Amino acid sequence: MNDWRLGPFGHQVTVLREDPSLTFECPVTQSTVAWAAKDVFNPSVVVRNGLIHLLFRAEDAVGPIRGTSRIGLATSEDGLTFEVEPEPVLFPTPGRWQPWEWPGGCEDPRVVEAPDGGYVCYYTAFDGKSACLCAASSDDLRTWERHGPVFAGTDHAGRWSKSGAVVTEVRDGRLVAARIGDRYWMYWGEGLCFAAISEDLIHWRPLRFDAGWDRYIVLDDSFTPPRLDIQRIQGQRVARPVLHPRPGRFDGLLVEPGPSPVLTEDGIVMIYNGAQVVSSEGDASTRYAPGQALFDPMEPGSCLERDRAPFLYPEQLDGRQGQVEQVCFAEGLALFGGAWWLYYGMADSRIGCVTAPAYR
Repeated sequence: MNDWRLGPFGHQVTVLREDPSLTFECPVTQSTVAWAAKDVFNPSVVVRNGLIHLLFRAEDAVGPIRGTSRIGLATSEDGLTFEVEPEPVLFPTPGRWQPWEWPGGCEDPRVVEAPDGGYVCYYTAFDGKSACLCAASSDDLRTWERHGPVFAGTDHAGRWSKSGAVVTEVRDGRLVAARIGDRYWMYWGEGLCFAAISEDLIHWRPLRFDAGWDRYIVLDDSFTPPRLDIQRIQGQRVARPVLHPRPGRFDGLLVEPGPSPVLTEDGIVMIYNGAQVVSSEGDASTRYAPGQALFDPMEPGSCLERDRAPFLYPEQLDGRQGQVEQVCFAEGLALFGGAWWLYYGMADSRIGCVTAPAYR
């Protein structure tokens, strides 16, 4: 098999930093808030009207949860120099969804273009204790309609969930949500990586399996000649993990989906984030770095191959020091100008970018 990975990716560049000058009137507190004063990180990107549109998580410096998170929007003609909208585009408001989103806020967007037009953003609503993967839709990336928890109506609606990355395909030079058969596929989770399916990109059902299921074969000699009977052991149906941590490797502590996976001629390529505990001079810390995994396009819940080591490390000081040190968290991928553009959080404080030739 040919090398199925995207890349190789080149030099790391910092493209966005915190900006205390950005303020708006918070509708919950009814006060002026410097909404990107502390940190900006974990971006998602789409290409629209020839520009890269970057949705990013920004934190203020107030509140009990190290600041409230809101989602901002920035645009770029060249992928490196961004103009930031003065106010966030997705943020906690009074009303139906406030109990889900306050005081933690709206975190870690992952946006995908729908095949029939418009965009869907999957973000983490954080109430300060529990994370819930939610969806919102938009025609212009600026005005968003919330749809609430993506697993509403399932037994996962009230459980911890985050990091939903929808499988895409290259269409007209852009990444667009891909139907595999008659449904869309999403990878999601933190710690373990799971999968989910949908018909409309808004309502999702986790991929499930029988965790205790097994079978064994017995010889039934009441027949002539004797025959083999298959006996089945029942179990419990739960969400099916599709990617696990591997002790001793860069993803030994946890695995978490990154940007939208891409359907290629080799299969579904997913950039994911791994974390491991590292020790230095007697001190232990956690390091995040991304790798890549290949899934079967005929059965997207089956991983065929995965990296043994990360393809991107926090090289610059921007990636090594910040709100959370030693974090290189990939979350945004775009096809732009004949290249792959990968955007990532640097130490949960800034946003970086790397590029690679798009030869597929």
